[in-house]
Amino acid sequence: MVNTKSAKKSLIKSKIQRKYNMSQRSMLRTFIKKVYNAISSKNQETAMNAFVTMQKIIDRQTCKGLIHKNKAARYKSRVYAQLMSMNSSHCKKQ
Repeated sequence: MVNTKSAKKSLIKSKIQRKYNMSQRSMLRTFIKKVYNAISSKNQETAMNAFVTMQKIIDRQTCKGLIHKNKAARYKSRVYAQLMSMNSSHCKKQ
């Protein structure tokens, strides 16, 4: 329970910010899933477009402090590695 008027206001602001951060984090995860789905469906062009979009969103959220920069780099690195392995397997089949 809050004791002062400023603490009450701070609590309200933090709840609003938490909801916003949760929605932004959910959006981030959704875009990551879109890339993984495109990779699993073996659609190279869609996967690359989704990756570019995902990369922009990850960078934006990293600058705002929603996720740590190392975590952002890890997300991008893992997805990019899968994209490149998809490209190499695509080249071998032809």
